[in-house]
Amino acid sequence: MAVSATEEIRRWLALDALSRVSQVRKLALLEAFPWAELWERAAAGRLPGLSTAQHRALLEPDGHAIDHTLTWLQAAPHHHFIPLTDPRYPLALRHTEDPPLILFAAGEAEWLQQPMLAMVGSRNASLSGRQLAERWAASLAGLGWVLVSGLAEGIDGAAHRGALSQGPTVSVEGSGLASVYPKAHIGLAKEIEQCGVRVSEFWPSEGVRRSHFPKRNRIVSGLSRGVVVVEAGLKSGSLITARLANEQGRDVFAVPGSVLDPKRVGCHYLIQQGAKLAADPVDIIEELLPQLSREALEALIRVPQANVESLPVPALLDSVGYEATSVDDVVAISQLPVDVVLEQLTEMELDGWVAAVPGGYVRLRGKR
Repeated sequence: MAVSATEEIRRWLALDALSRVSQVRKLALLEAFPWAELWERAAAGRLPGLSTAQHRALLEPDGHAIDHTLTWLQAAPHHHFIPLTDPRYPLALRHTEDPPLILFAAGEAEWLQQPMLAMVGSRNASLSGRQLAERWAASLAGLGWVLVSGLAEGIDGAAHRGALSQGPTVSVEGSGLASVYPKAHIGLAKEIEQCGVRVSEFWPSEGVRRSHFPKRNRIVSGLSRGVVVVEAGLKSGSLITARLANEQGRDVFAVPGSVLDPKRVGCHYLIQQGAKLAADPVDIIEELLPQLSREALEALIRVPQANVESLPVPALLDSVGYEATSVDDVVAISQLPVDVVLEQLTEMELDGWVAAVPGGYVRLRGKR
């Protein structure tokens, strides 16, 4: 007997909410029985490994929580419910070891079918790290990749903003989509709903919990064909994402930096453990080139490459390091007049070559 679309959603929610039954067991049940037969067996109390109480809970779930979820889904046409067997469910994520049974989405769910690349890093990121993430995300998005990140402050937020300047982005969130965490990113979340898609495995009204973030991280890496770590300490959640990416067979890229910078220690550790060193978006593209669509390949050919020699005073850029370099040091190294140095530093800052920081300037791009 056919059931309504709403009843199908209720059944999926009941299975997802079933307590004291592991994710592995739930996935095994879905693998063992066709969907209709699973519910026939549930009604007869004949699902293997489930107690009488668990059968009852499956058939009589918390209606209040489910009604709240249905209300959110019906509140806007761009609110979506995507169970594991739905054609809209991302194929790369479905093939991971422990995919979520259900996904909630707000925005254009179609973007979940495109090639995705994750970019993650420290919440307490440096200015140069945030600027690099934003610029690289824009470059990669311009080549057809859908950028994925976790909507956190720091590198995540910068990656989303950079991607939005060129195309869509996907935010995988550690709470339900009825709210936004962190609150500082409410505006950014609205932009993503309009030009990308927000995703969560947590029911819409569910709040933030520390235990949610490792679960979120496995989705970030699971959706993606590679993970780029821009800045990370040794205890950073980004290293968890990188580990999960390795376990899922994804490429991991790490951006190096000064050995004196504690925000780069995690990146250097990843490189020591076999992650690919990424000094430019081209390093990522070259590794993932076979996965690009024809349109993305054509876009890559059309992208102009930055050329340090086109700068008004190339020697000046060579005088700015990747650590804070004082104006006095730039003058001494470049042997240029102070007024020329100040004028050109301002121009290079506007063009995104350097950034003003306490103590002077840091280089953002360009090879020494």
